[in-house]
Amino acid sequence: MMPPTATSAGSAPTTSSTLDDGAIHTRTLGASRLPLVIEPVSAEGRSVPALTAWIAENHTILRQKLTTHGALLFRGFAVGGAVDFERVARAVDPHLKNDYLGTSPRNALTDFVFSASELPPYYPIPQHCEMSFTRSPPSRLFFCCFVPSSGPGGETPLCDFRRVYADLDPEVRARFIARGVRNIRNYAGPEGGGRFDLWKLKRWDEMFLTTDRAKVEAACEANGFEPTWLPGGRLRLVNTQPAAKLHPETGEPTWFNHSQVFHLSAVEGEYRRIAARLGKPRYSVLARIAAAAVRVKRLGSPLDQAMHCTFGDGTPISDADMDQVRDAVWKNMVFVPWRKGDVVAIDNFAVSHGRMPYQGPRTVAVAWA
Repeated sequence: MMPPTATSAGSAPTTSSTLDDGAIHTRTLGASRLPLVIEPVSAEGRSVPALTAWIAENHTILRQKLTTHGALLFRGFAVGGAVDFERVARAVDPHLKNDYLGTSPRNALTDFVFSASELPPYYPIPQHCEMSFTRSPPSRLFFCCFVPSSGPGGETPLCDFRRVYADLDPEVRARFIARGVRNIRNYAGPEGGGRFDLWKLKRWDEMFLTTDRAKVEAACEANGFEPTWLPGGRLRLVNTQPAAKLHPETGEPTWFNHSQVFHLSAVEGEYRRIAARLGKPRYSVLARIAAAAVRVKRLGSPLDQAMHCTFGDGTPISDADMDQVRDAVWKNMVFVPWRKGDVVAIDNFAVSHGRMPYQGPRTVAVAWA
């Protein structure tokens, strides 16, 4: 199946002059307003101190632009590593955090900067707003590229989930809005063990950074997770979230849930669309392997899956409904090939991110606030 048309950000630029001055030039890429690109005019303006000073001077309008566009891409600046990245992210939002209850394995680079994902490079990461299933998701998300992939693939695509909400089939959207989404995750414990499972990403002690079950239970209560301790030191987490929310600043309805990540059909559905976009047979093969694995997994209970989701009332979400969601997402995805030193600031309440599979070296870091 060919995916709906996604936006490539390699076409001719359109200038946006509101922030332009003698030191900075801004533009959008192609037909999409996402992201707004911010570049230095001269070599003297490339330094991290010059950039952070400019951000401080223009903080109010930058905040407005971040809400309007959904993401800002700082490109052409001399951001050389994790410390520089943290300084830029902190200039945009000083309230960086380091609590992470997501599923992707990450390594710490500073107290507030982490590797974006330690998942194998062939594994697709579907579009999602960071930690949407927690009670207090980040408001801002930041990525920085230290080593860009040579391609094809390797992008961190962006997608305006306000547009996804608007473009979703009305009947499908109504089902999600009426019932919500129930997330199911099963984790191995410190003892490890368990059978090999492509959907099993890390242990619960790695996620909660403790082996103290009382502390785990307290974190679960704070985030609305229902914990169930299982034989072999395993932990099941179940929680229910709305399918959409209103943007806290604009009031716009936004698709805001993790179904397109957690549903059993996610990996196969992504690989099919990736194969169509890149024209690489290996991804068609991986789609067939994932589909076969899912057929086996569905012989078990939904509650026993490493990752899965249903409607909030426990009824299944059909693959057809999830394909409608993925169609709306892929229609609105924007692919911007990374350049070394790129920093992207994202409005996490409006814009999602993901990762295209890749081959060869690639190093991207993440921070959030």
